[in-house]
Formats: sequence, C-alpha cells, structure tokens
Amino acid sequence: MSFPVLFGVLALLTIFGYFLGRSRALATAGGHVRNLHSLPNYYGYYIGLWCAVPGFLLLLAWMGFETSILDGMLVASLPADKQNLPAAELSLLINDVKNLSHGDVTSREVVDVALQDAADFYAHIKSMSKMLLTGILVVLACGGILLARQRIAPELRARNSVEKAAMVIMIICSTIAVLTTLGIILSLLFESLRFFEKVHPLDFVFGLEWSPQTAIRKDQVGATGLFGAIPLLAGTMLISLIAMCVAAPVGLMAAIYMSEYAPSKVRGTVKPMLEILAGIPTVVYGFFAALTVAPFFRDWGLDFGLTISSESALAAGMVMGIMIIPFVSSLSDDVMSAVPQSLREGSYGLGATKSETIRQVILPAALPGIVGSLLLAVSRAIGETMIVVMAAGLAANLTANPFEAVTTVTVQIVTLLVGDQEFDSAKTLAAFALGLILFCVTLVLNIIALTIVNKYREQYD
Repeated sequence: MSFPVLFGVLALLTIFGYFLGRSRALATAGGHVRNLHSLPNYYGYYIGLWCAVPGFLLLLAWMGFETSILDGMLVASLPADKQNLPAAELSLLINDVKNLSHGDVTSREVVDVALQDAADFYAHIKSMSKMLLTGILVVLACGGILLARQRIAPELRARNSVEKAAMVIMIICSTIAVLTTLGIILSLLFESLRFFEKVHPLDFVFGLEWSPQTAIRKDQVGATGLFGAIPLLAGTMLISLIAMCVAAPVGLMAAIYMSEYAPSKVRGTVKPMLEILAGIPTVVYGFFAALTVAPFFRDWGLDFGLTISSESALAAGMVMGIMIIPFVSSLSDDVMSAVPQSLREGSYGLGATKSETIRQVILPAALPGIVGSLLLAVSRAIGETMIVVMAAGLAANLTANPFEAVTTVTVQIVTLLVGDQEFDSAKTLAAFALGLILFCVTLVLNIIALTIVNKYREQYD
C-alpha cells in the first residue's frame, strides 16, 4: 500500500477506536454518565490516541529511513565492481535501477543482465517493505486499541490523559514551527555568507548597478558581474508604494462603508465579492496588467505628451493594488466591527455625528488591527512576482519615475535560480543574499508595526 492509503487506514482505525472507547466507557458505567470520571468522548479520544500516535510515528520513521535502507540493500546486492564506483556514478546507477524497476526510461541505451537483476531485486524488496509496513502498522494500531480498551474503567482519568497528550502535541507543533523558521534563517545566512566571500557586503548593499552576469569559463570576458542591490530595493519599494496608494484608501473606505454604513444584506454581498479578488491567480492579474492596463497607460501618456514605457512600475503597482484590496478591506472591516458598541453609543451621547464617531472613536480604537491589515498587504505586495514579471519587466533601473520599467527583489531571485549557471557561482548565491535582504526588510516592517500598535493600544485598553 502507498503511504496515503496507509494514512487512510490508520485514520479509519482511529475512528473505530474512538467509538469503541466511548461505548466501552458507557458500558462499564452501566449507561450512567455521572458514574464516569470524564465525559464518554474523552474515553474515545483516549483509545484513538493509543491507536493513532504509535501508527503515525511508525509511518514517519518508515518514510524517513526506508529509502536509505533500501538503497543500502540494493548496493550490497550489486557486483563488487559496481559497488566500488565513484559516488556520482554509483548514484546514477541507483537511479537507473529505480527507473528500470518502475518501467521508466533510464540513462543507458543498453540494459545489461546485471542491471535488470538489480531492478528486479529492488522491486522485490520495495514490495516486501510495503507489505511489512502494512502488517506492522495494523498490528501496532490494533494492539494499541486492545491495550487501551482493557484500561477503560469509570475511575480512569481519561480527560487528564487526553489533555496532557494534546498539550504535548501542541508543544511539538510549536517547536516544529520555530525550528522551521530557524532553519530558513540559517540556510539564508549560510548561503549569503558564501556569496559575501565572492562579493563585498558593502558593494552589494550600497551598489547602484545590478548586472549579475558572471563568466562561466575562465577565458570568457566582459561578464564580471555587478551586484548592487539598491536598484532592486528601489524598484520593490516603488511598486509596493504605488500598490499601497491604491489598496490602502480604497480598502479602508470600503471597510468603513461595510462596517458602519452598509445594511447587513449589502455587507453580506459586497464583502464576499471583494474577497474574490484575493482568490484570483496572480498570473491572471499579470495578463490583465500586460494586455490591458499597460497599453492603456501608454496610450493615455501619448495623449498628454508623456512617455510611458510598455512595461512600467505604474501598471504593475496599480494592478497589484487591486489585488491586495481584500487584505485591507476584509481585515479592517472585521476589526472595526469588533469595536464595542458602547464606544459608539458613548460618542453619540456626547453629541458627535456618525462621521465624527468614525474618525475619533472607531478608527483609533481599531488602529492596531488596521495597521496589521496594512502590514499584511505590504508584505503581500513586496513578495509578489508574477505581476512584476509580466507588467514591469526585468530591467534593474534605479529610478523613482513610475513611468519606467523596473524590477523587484523577488523577480530577480526567480531569475537567478533558473538557467544552467552552476550553484556555487556568485550569480546563483546572490539569490540567497537577496532573500536575506528581503527578510530583514520584512522584519523591520514588523517591528515598526508592533511599535505603532503598542503605542496606540495603551490609550484604548
């Protein structure tokens, strides 16, 4: 069985264990819930945990070690001359054996007898591995169900055990999230340090020219590479600023209308329609920007004597602003709707009008949430790639003119990581340095937002 099927079998056994534990608890209490220490559901959860946790750990361990164990058995079955091949050739041979066992195409034109025998052996041990995993999983899960069932009694503190297990699971999940974040940061730092061994950090951070074409061969000239990140940061900030100039006022005004003025039926219709904008694929926005918005601005510029490039920051920023309107409007609407009604009534009681109440009471009280929605929108704008590629281009121009073509950090990261450039080159490693810069910019934005939130939250708590 495949791993998804095994997960499904384990889920069915867990559900069976839940109902078994619940019915067993009621049976031992004579049908009277008050005779039980915990509610019947907790006894079901108790047996479900005894079934699911060991089986889940087994699946994780098998997924983690199966490949290395089977590869070791495969290498051991090869002839002696094949086992002593260099690491790269041995890896290619193992891939050919696996492809041949699956019926796929190999890198060899002629498949010899030894290779076919190795493929047959690998298919056999792979099948035996799945059968063994299925048997152990079923035995382990059923054994957990039977063992937990024997412990079901009215005096069993099932609720305490289930809550402790839930606490452990939440701690593990929190630890995984923290370690994942730490791993991302360390990977960026490690690869960025390798890049800074080739390019001076000051040249990268304060450089005004970006041309990351490096020489692939030693005899190649004219491709030394310029890695100044300022044009990329400027382009990112310019497009994000244009986007926020569209999304912030439109989204905030829409949120005020939906929260304070719109009838419930209108709000129930308008809000989902706005949120649909967030679900449209970004490539669709890119097509819209490249085929509709950019030509419109170019033709509009000609009418007024302005030179607007067919790929401009203005077109990309405008379409990006439309895309992130729901991030501002929906979250701000929820925050303003959560402001206590007593604040509104107190303002009205003092003689304030509706607009004065919105400006002087509701908006200040909801400011932390509004700042959070704006920060989310800014982060979404900074991380957008497809719209910029299709509407703003790839030219790293250091300019504040929204009518010219610019590029962003994320677009260059994608550009640097595609192609046939070797991974250890400065051109490829520059992508990680740009990622580190983007991470630092986002961190600074979060710190600023938290400072604003804490400053104003003290006045309205």
